[in-house]
Amino acid sequence: MELHDKIISYACESKFADFVMFVSSVSMAQYFANHGWNDITIAFPVNILEIDEINQLASNINLHLLIESEETARFLKERLTSKCGFFIKIDTGYHRAGIAASNVSLINKVLQAVQPGNFYFEGFLTHSGNSYHAKDSEELTRIQQTTTENLLRLKKHFQLQYPEIIVSVGDTPTCSQLPVSPGIDEIRPGNFVFYDVMQFALGSCNLEDIAVGLACPVVAVHPNRQEAIIYGGAIHFSKEHTMLLPDPEPIYGLAVGWNGEKWDTVNLTGKIRSLSQEHGILSLTQSGCNLKPGDLVAVLPVHSCLTANLMRKYLTLDGDEIETMNL
Repeated sequence: MELHDKIISYACESKFADFVMFVSSVSMAQYFANHGWNDITIAFPVNILEIDEINQLASNINLHLLIESEETARFLKERLTSKCGFFIKIDTGYHRAGIAASNVSLINKVLQAVQPGNFYFEGFLTHSGNSYHAKDSEELTRIQQTTTENLLRLKKHFQLQYPEIIVSVGDTPTCSQLPVSPGIDEIRPGNFVFYDVMQFALGSCNLEDIAVGLACPVVAVHPNRQEAIIYGGAIHFSKEHTMLLPDPEPIYGLAVGWNGEKWDTVNLTGKIRSLSQEHGILSLTQSGCNLKPGDLVAVLPVHSCLTANLMRKYLTLDGDEIETMNL
């Protein structure tokens, strides 16, 4: 998630300059490196087609990469020109990316493929994205326990050979709702800076904790259907959706009252029931039935990261405009 230049400048002049910055792409790593950050982990499996950019970064900052295949490890051993740290991405149950925690043989092959070379092994990293599908706190706890057990087992197995290795976990639901498990060295709590409606639905935050809203104009009202049309569609929010039980229908955002200076999470005016390219169809609550064309509503997005990326800039409640790295 992008940060404002002022925030970056402040952090680089403070103790936070010693913190590791986690990013999801090489271009994002370049952006933060150009703004003074010198310890960056690209928490996404290495794209070997970006080797020139990776080498340029590694020559100027402390760069940490993510590997999950023997082929990538061999390629980097041959092509990496500067010293660089790496984590092995572990799949602890999400099944999106990473080496299965039980596949010690493949992990050994990856470690052998990078030696000797410019690499140094830093440990194991995972993202428990399956926590986003947990039905209740008990299932969330089980996911955290399984993740912890798998990572600590690997750490114990390899620690004699690599005594400085760490284990790193990161997902918003467990980091927000549960204490850090003993033995975990590092957490990456996802979008806890902003939160969103999905995290509200999962119990990670309250509505008032959500720090991003998109001001959308009302362009039409259909009282017979108790609906309003807003200028805010898939190109503004994406088409990610979530559910707020007991309502079984998916929603694409929550509209709340907006007075021109701040939004009011107590005053829910409607739920976005469907999105097309530019249109959003707002199913109105009783308090939203007095909306008329020309009014503005603040829509709390289902996924704040995607909305921030699509809109490419922020407007603070103080009236300051903040550009993102995409401009």
